[in-house]
Amino acid sequence: MISTVIIHRWINLILLFLVPVSPAFGFTVISIGDGDTLRVSSGDRLKTVRLACIDAPEMTQRPYGVESRQLLRQLLPIGSEVSLKQQTTDRYGRTVAEVFIGQSNINQYLISRGQSFVYRRYLSQCDASKYLLLERQAQKIGVGVWSVGAAGIQRPWDFRKQRSASSGTKRKYRCKDIASWEEAQQLLRRGHSYLDRDRDGEACESLR
Repeated sequence: MISTVIIHRWINLILLFLVPVSPAFGFTVISIGDGDTLRVSSGDRLKTVRLACIDAPEMTQRPYGVESRQLLRQLLPIGSEVSLKQQTTDRYGRTVAEVFIGQSNINQYLISRGQSFVYRRYLSQCDASKYLLLERQAQKIGVGVWSVGAAGIQRPWDFRKQRSASSGTKRKYRCKDIASWEEAQQLLRRGHSYLDRDRDGEACESLR
């Protein structure tokens, strides 16, 4: 059983999210792709945002990927106003950023709930000590990706690498040769990740 002391420590850590946020452009949430990707708009500008410094389970890492996306959808309902603390643009053209609603850091909250891992490879522009502290606390409590034990589930980056290696011998598909959007999503779930070029959790958006 989880001790009261640990629970209180966890609650106190969540309060760390209430920190001043540097001025950033305001954006409106228009969709959630997966546990670490969303689409936002500002006027006629559209952005795909990859949450910085974290890596959520892939959607095919069931049920963890679905749970991570579900929490992000609860935190950021369609129409929510958010601020971005942008770090860079990745090779898929996505804005890599910490996302805030009010003064709360959504990236850090996902870590605290065990719905994502700290992405150590890309942690340099975030508050590394706070992210790692929140991850250790989630691990100690045993929530989300840590519910299977202290080792946690397979890391998403290892899962993607393994899936990519296994899909190398499979038939390759092109979006224009796929009959429907629904079929494209089925192929994505079977490991054809290259169909999701912007890694927003949706394959072949052109087929909609």
